[in-house]
Amino acid sequence: MEVLKEKSVMLSNFEVYQLLQEAETKTSKSKSIKKHQVNLATISYEARKYLEKTPCKHQNAEVIEDFLKSLAPFNLTKAEKLQLLNLRPETHVEIQLIIEESVERFKTEEEIQELLDIVAKLPSDHKETISKDEIGDEEMEEEKDNEIENE
Repeated sequence: MEVLKEKSVMLSNFEVYQLLQEAETKTSKSKSIKKHQVNLATISYEARKYLEKTPCKHQNAEVIEDFLKSLAPFNLTKAEKLQLLNLRPETHVEIQLIIEESVERFKTEEEIQELLDIVAKLPSDHKETISKDEIGDEEMEEEKDNEIENE
């Protein structure tokens, strides 16, 4: 992978969610959205609504810090840790998709299971959050609605 912009940084879903909430607070205080900012407001709103349906809504800095400390023995890259935090894999196959060369890096199935157990300990409110399949279904329904409106 090649770094295109040195000053860009990867953010967790939790960090993006916080930034969007702060931006909403600032714009609600000013109460005037300029004409060219309407699209930005729509994108921010849609992103925030999506993130509210994910487990990041129930995270905090302390939880993330503890999670990252518990991943230390696995010698993972920053990008891999971020993907584990955001995607929350539940199976060995998902781990293989997220962690490069996982077959060579993890010697036993127990190591992979230990990693899955650490991810499973992350807090989430299953009553309010929706599954990965439901998120995909919801996006497909929205695309169909948009296509119908555009016709």
